[in-house]
Amino acid sequence: MEQHQQSDDIRHFDHCPWLFAEGATEEQRTAQRERQRRVGGDSEIGERCYVAESAAVFPDRLRLGGNSYIAAHAYVTGELTTGTDCTLNPFATVRGTVTLGNGVRVGAHTSLLGFNHSMEPDRPVFQQPLTSKGITLGDDVWIGSNVVVVDGVTIGDHCVIGAGAVVTKDLPAWTVAAGNPARPLRDRRGGAPAVAVRGADPLTRFADTARAQAADVIARCWDGDRYVDRPGAPATLRAHCDALEIADLLLGSVPGQLTAEEHGKRLCAAQDPETGLAPEFDGPVPTPDADGFIGEGPALYHVLSLGYALDLLGIHFPQPVRGVREMTAAQLVERLEGLPWREEAWGAGAWIDAWATAARWNLRHPAGDGGEAGTLEALFGWLLTRADPWTGMWGSPSPEAGRLQVVNGYYRLTRGSFAQFGVPVPHPERVVDAVLDHARDPRYFGPGRENACNVLDVVHPLWLCGRQLGGLGKDGGYRSAEIRAWAERQLAAALPRWHDGKGFGFGPGTSGPGPEPGLQGTEMWLAIIWYLADLLGRADALGYRPRGVHRPEPALSLGAGMRAGS
Repeated sequence: MEQHQQSDDIRHFDHCPWLFAEGATEEQRTAQRERQRRVGGDSEIGERCYVAESAAVFPDRLRLGGNSYIAAHAYVTGELTTGTDCTLNPFATVRGTVTLGNGVRVGAHTSLLGFNHSMEPDRPVFQQPLTSKGITLGDDVWIGSNVVVVDGVTIGDHCVIGAGAVVTKDLPAWTVAAGNPARPLRDRRGGAPAVAVRGADPLTRFADTARAQAADVIARCWDGDRYVDRPGAPATLRAHCDALEIADLLLGSVPGQLTAEEHGKRLCAAQDPETGLAPEFDGPVPTPDADGFIGEGPALYHVLSLGYALDLLGIHFPQPVRGVREMTAAQLVERLEGLPWREEAWGAGAWIDAWATAARWNLRHPAGDGGEAGTLEALFGWLLTRADPWTGMWGSPSPEAGRLQVVNGYYRLTRGSFAQFGVPVPHPERVVDAVLDHARDPRYFGPGRENACNVLDVVHPLWLCGRQLGGLGKDGGYRSAEIRAWAERQLAAALPRWHDGKGFGFGPGTSGPGPEPGLQGTEMWLAIIWYLADLLGRADALGYRPRGVHRPEPALSLGAGMRAGS
C-alpha cells in the first residue's frame, strides 16, 4: 500500500512539478536527486529543479537553470540551455539546439524543433543530412499548448504565443502572436503589432532580393578552389568565413561550392595545432608574444571569423588557443596596461575582442577549460575600473581623428567582452552621448563617406546601450528620437548600395577592401542593416537575424559559462 502511494505521488509530481518543492518527502527528494544524476552526459541542473521520472531526457548538452522543471512525458534531446524559472510542461518536445531565457513557460504538447532535414531531390529524405540553426526564446516568454516553433526562429523578450500556433519567423519583443503560420496580433503593451505586413516594407523587398541573389553573390567570389573577397583578389581565410556567414544568414545553408563536411575540414585545417592560431592561407604561423598571445595581423581577426564560421557549422576549433589558455591573470593585466589606448584605441579594442573570443572558444572546447584561474574576472574587473565615467569608453579622442579610434575601439572591445558574455556595459547613457557626437563628424559620416566599419561601430554601441537602457525600438528611451532619426538616415542610404548579383561594397576610406562589391562588405552591411532595422523596431521584416560574428545575443553567459577556476 505504501509503495502504491509513493508511486501515485511521483506521478502527481511529474504532472504538477511546481508542487514538489513544498510537498515532497525527504525520500522523494533523494529519488529526484538520483533522477537528475541519471540524466548523465554533459548536464548541469540548477538548484530547486525537477526532472520528471517519466520524461525522456537524453541530451547531448543540458543546462537547466534554477527553479526550472521538465514535466511528465516531455522529450528532450540535443542541446538545451535555459535560464532560471523555466518550465517544460507535460508532453513538450525540445530537440536540436534550443536556448531559453529566464521565466519561460512552454505549454503542454508544444514542440521546439531546433533542427531540420535538408530535402534535395537527389536522395530520399531519410538519407538527407540534418541541419540546425537553433531556436532562441527571450526572457518572460509564454508559449501556449500545441505550439510548434521551427528551426532558426528567435522569439523576443515578453512574447506570448497562442495555443496551436506554428511559428516560422522571428518575432520581436512584446509580440502577441497566433495562427498557422503565426502572425502578430498586437503589442503586449498595447497598440498595433510590431511587425509590418510582408511585401509592403522596403526592408522585406530588400531582403527578398538579397536572398534570391545570395547564391550568385557567393559563387562570383569562388575562384574554383577557394573563396576570394571579390574577383581578382587573393584567396583569404576571411573570405571563406564571410561566404559561410552570408549563406547562413540568407539561405539557411552552407555555400554550395562545398559540402558542409568539406567546409568544416578546410576550416579546421587552417588552425595551427601548436598555438591554436590561424594564419592566412599559405602564410607563416604568427609568433606569440612573450605572454603567449599575439598583438596584430590576420590571425587576430581569424579568432573571430574562423571561430564563428565553425560555430555555424556546429563544430569548434580542433585545438584550444594556447596563449589565452595559459595566460595568467597577472600577465593579462600587464598586457591590458600596455595596450596603445592613447594613440590607437581601435587596436587596443581589437586585441581585447580577439582575446575574449578565444577565451569563449576555450570555454566550450571539450578538451579543456577557460584557462588560468581568474583571467576573465581580471579582464572585466580591469575594464570596469578603467572606463571613463564621462564617456563610458576607453582611450582618448584626438584633434586629428576625433572620436574615430575611441568609438571604433569601443565596438570591438565590447563586442568580444560585454556583449559576447552578456555583461552590462558601464555608463551606457554617456556612451550614447559620445557615439552620437561621433556620428555627426562629417569626415566619416558626410554624404558618401560612410563605410561598413564606421557605421557598424556606431550602430552596435547604440543598439547595445539602448537595449540595456530599455529604450530599444520605441520612443521614450534615452535620446531615442535622435537614435531613431540617425538609424532612419543610415538605413535609407544603405539599402540602395546593394549591387545586383554582387552584394555590397565595404565603402570608401583607407581601411577595408574598398568600394567594390565583395564578401566582406556584404557580410558586414547585412548585419548593419539588421541592427539599424532593430533600432527602429522593424528587423522582423528582414526575415533574418545574425548568428555569427555580429550576433545580437550573448554567445555565452558569463555566469553560466564560466567554470570554477576559469
